[in-house]
Amino acid sequence: MVIQNYINGEWCTVNGSEYLDVLNPATIEVLAKVPLSPTGEVDRAAESACTAFKTWRRVPAGDRVQYLFKLKALLEAHFEEIAQTITLECGKTIAESKGEMRRAIENVEVACGAPILMQGYNSEDIAKGIDEMMVRQPLGVTAMITPFNFPGMIPFWFVPYAIACGNTCIVKPSERVPLTMQKIFQLFEQTNLPPGVVNLVNGAKEVVDAILDHPEVRSVSFVGSTPVAKYIYRRAAENGKRAQCQGGAKKSGDRSPRCRHDPDHSHPGR
Repeated sequence: MVIQNYINGEWCTVNGSEYLDVLNPATIEVLAKVPLSPTGEVDRAAESACTAFKTWRRVPAGDRVQYLFKLKALLEAHFEEIAQTITLECGKTIAESKGEMRRAIENVEVACGAPILMQGYNSEDIAKGIDEMMVRQPLGVTAMITPFNFPGMIPFWFVPYAIACGNTCIVKPSERVPLTMQKIFQLFEQTNLPPGVVNLVNGAKEVVDAILDHPEVRSVSFVGSTPVAKYIYRRAAENGKRAQCQGGAKKSGDRSPRCRHDPDHSHPGR
């Protein structure tokens, strides 16, 4: 099995020459091959997301979250299958994988309340003759760079909220555990979200740097080790992007054979 990207509502075979093996950490069995996408794949995803944003931002919030209600139902229907995939490629117990997916679904449930949660407000007479009004508006193209240890849960810390608030998304999962997002994006496809609202680009550091440098990407969210969080935060800030980088993850790199391409365990792609 060769992992594919999902761009503009279509599954795409990557035009690249480099691949990594996706391994079962319990048996070292090769489960699939994941492409190290070239920067052109990020360009395609960003252009797709940027085009989709122009109309998606104008869709009423109450209509946007209907896609999330569909996604929740699909995640529940495929709950066991996704949990098994997490265990297969990540190595955690099936009980922990199920707990991870339950937390993921809870985030979808919360994001379904966005029409109320994202409301602005008016404050009259905050000073003499001055009223204040706050309006929340979508940013545009957002990107999520997620780690290997929670391949199902952590993307859902960001993606449902971005969608509900009118943004479009590019997800870059860890190249060690791409199978979980591959299955989840198959469910996104079944929700019939407009093309370009959600995009999946697989790869390593080259993809991360392309996301951080791309002018159409307005914000970046990351979870992982502190050194990589600092790197992403700094480079995103240099390019004028909003960044939320949750570092401090002490288990961001393990000692399995999957690390042979990254001996110091500090690879931004992970």
